[in-house]
Amino acid sequence: MSDERWKPNVTVAAVVERGGRYLLVEEASRLGPVLNNPAGHLDRGETLLQAVVREVLEETGRAFTPTHLVGAYLAPSASGEVTYLRFAFAGEVGEPEPGRALDAGILRTLWLTPEQIEAERARHRSPLLARCIADHRAGRRYPLELLR
Repeated sequence: MSDERWKPNVTVAAVVERGGRYLLVEEASRLGPVLNNPAGHLDRGETLLQAVVREVLEETGRAFTPTHLVGAYLAPSASGEVTYLRFAFAGEVGEPEPGRALDAGILRTLWLTPEQIEAERARHRSPLLARCIADHRAGRRYPLELLR
């Protein structure tokens, strides 16, 4: 593919902290279970906020209320064939919706401390997991009005 046709894949992710623990999802991969922020792709016609609310609900069964933008990240995939443009949002979640099934491939949700997340680095789906948590812990918060 020629460079003039290159387009990054736009994704959204949620960084949810409660009581010193972060909400993650464990998902199936061809290499075994991996950890990630609740995250996914922006669908046609969605805003970034609509996408992150939808993805968190699908992957965790919890309603998500974004409060801030943590950051925007440009990162190549492990193969280098795809580049992701991730918008990570801080926010709050409610309790799991009774009877709501998680997305296919999501094995479970976990609340882990930063130390537990670091100890599981070999199982991170991408380096963006640790980067988003680190930026959140460093207090990076940008108003949602930044996004138009």
